[in-house]
Amino acid sequence: MAITLTEAAKLSNDLLKQGVIETIIKDSPVLRRLPFIEITGNGLTYNQEKTLPDIAFYDVGDTWTESTPTFEQKTATLKIMGGDADVDNFLKTTRSNVQDLQTAIIQQKAKALKDKFEQTFIYGDESGNAKEFDGLRKLIDTTTAGAQVIAMGAAGATLTLDKLDELIDAVKGGKPDLLIMSRRTRRKLNSLLRASGALLETDRDAFGNSVQYWNGVAIGVDDWMLDTHVVASSVETATTGGLCSTIYAVQLGEGALAGLSAPGMVQVENVGALEDKDASRTRVKWYASLALFSSVKAAALIGVKD
Repeated sequence: MAITLTEAAKLSNDLLKQGVIETIIKDSPVLRRLPFIEITGNGLTYNQEKTLPDIAFYDVGDTWTESTPTFEQKTATLKIMGGDADVDNFLKTTRSNVQDLQTAIIQQKAKALKDKFEQTFIYGDESGNAKEFDGLRKLIDTTTAGAQVIAMGAAGATLTLDKLDELIDAVKGGKPDLLIMSRRTRRKLNSLLRASGALLETDRDAFGNSVQYWNGVAIGVDDWMLDTHVVASSVETATTGGLCSTIYAVQLGEGALAGLSAPGMVQVENVGALEDKDASRTRVKWYASLALFSSVKAAALIGVKD
């Protein structure tokens, strides 16, 4: 069963771990919504649904033909993310009356973990770096033409509302749960709506953050989304050196896009006193990955220019 980080924090009795998870999800539109499946072992092999079986009409006495869906076997391997946070004992002793120094440093480490996950969530490429998991760009494969890759133009073009609707329609089996875009793209979307005399629907999430919606789909602004992609012949050829960005539409959950994690989710480990210096160490780590269980549950609009 999939569980969000928000729910995982509630189930933990460790106050420090709760604080780390809350810090991670507070500033991340992706991690607030992305469900995680806890797995035992170092990875998960699954069949990604590609096409549905056929259905036909028959007369009495007709010979029935067998039809099955097609799948592609995928493997998502858990990757080790994390870092150590050292707190000098002298500073901890002399300054704790002003601020809990250890808590502040661990919070910064938690934010760094969040940033690394979000960056890898978009641009992770296991073939380029075996230590990281594949991100959306690789799972959808925006470098290859296909039904889930929609191009603004052969070399990119300015965003239009019609193309955004086409992106949403490319996600099958229900609307996407999230549109992921850069801040520049969100500004352009707001500009298009103002010009048409409309505004994005807004609401507040559990943390009091303002969330915008387009056509009933939440918009998540990802600060790691680049506006420098190169598009040629209606596919992405590079992520730097160009003027284009990408908008991702994803449906979240089991059977769609979900995170994978070792049991316990994010771990906060007290390593203890260090031998070589007067300091104590805390380790923040996460064994995580990403899986797209059905190719039609995610789509990309590439070549979005300002």
